[in-house]
Amino acid sequence: MPEPTTTSVEITTVAVTKTGGAGPARRFLREYGPAERVRGLFAVSNAQMGKTRQDKPYLRCIIGDKSGEMPARMWSVDEATFRRLPTDGFVYLEGETQPYQGELQLIIHSIDAADPTPEEMQDLLPCSKRPVEEMWAELTGLLETVQHPSMKALVQTYLSDAALMANFRQCPAAKSMHHAYLGGLLEHTLTLCKLASLVCPLYPHINRDLVLVGLFLHDLGKTRELVYDRAFAYTDRGELIGHIVEGAIMLHDKVQQMIRETGQRLPPGTLTVLQHIILSHHSQPEFGAAKIPATPEAILVAQLDNLDAKTTMALAASRPEGSPALENGGNFTEKQWALDTKLFRPDPLA
Repeated sequence: MPEPTTTSVEITTVAVTKTGGAGPARRFLREYGPAERVRGLFAVSNAQMGKTRQDKPYLRCIIGDKSGEMPARMWSVDEATFRRLPTDGFVYLEGETQPYQGELQLIIHSIDAADPTPEEMQDLLPCSKRPVEEMWAELTGLLETVQHPSMKALVQTYLSDAALMANFRQCPAAKSMHHAYLGGLLEHTLTLCKLASLVCPLYPHINRDLVLVGLFLHDLGKTRELVYDRAFAYTDRGELIGHIVEGAIMLHDKVQQMIRETGQRLPPGTLTVLQHIILSHHSQPEFGAAKIPATPEAILVAQLDNLDAKTTMALAASRPEGSPALENGGNFTEKQWALDTKLFRPDPLA
């Protein structure tokens, strides 16, 4: 990555009462083109110290607001400055956008930690473009099509947990990979359930109830894995347990609650099969799965989950909404490590 011609950068301490943008109307990251000045409050994630080819330290991080994210670099940064910054949190910064290999990046000139007000937070955390209540109504409508009485009772046990469902409607689906925005987990789960409703009829011997309920439950552990009232990060349980095992534990507890409250019991083996769907939905151990999918329903859930996650990542990287075309853009993105490839941007039929 090229370094700027300037050899030093002034680090300033900025009062956190400053608001984003140069005037009353905040500009969001998606609105910037190349070579534009940027100043204001932003979320920061994955802040790290790197070394240039000349062995000089520099700051690399991801800067974000509710419109999206942008890679950022600050050259000639010292360790004391780095220690003042949150790894995942909020900062006030000034800098300039710069095209690099067809992407926009931000070259930071000054930066310091910030503590946004609740009103400012609404501009800093990304959120789903679809209304949450609209998605929620669509998802609960699909869950009403579950047929088996005990499976319906299990779904209702989850839906009756007001605190859990409130978190589910707000939670991102990931810290940074796919659907990494408020409401993202709900949006991801809804898409999967809609896909299952289309795909299951093609396989007459698949058990639709197991697939649909498995998809509803597969990522609910993320409500305990992630922090999402500030820059997205992992809880202690998220780091130590993770959403996959957390989801299987949660399912065991909910089944016991269902038995106590309704007297309904799942048929023998059903709890194990549902837990297996949760434990195996990442397909392979190197991707976090506790087990490799070993039932037709678990295989279908894992494939659908992978389909939505990777397609969403590919579209976000190659055709981000509202992102201005770079004059020197080029046809390919930088390598997307989660997809193990660069992506071809153009839609030849557009």
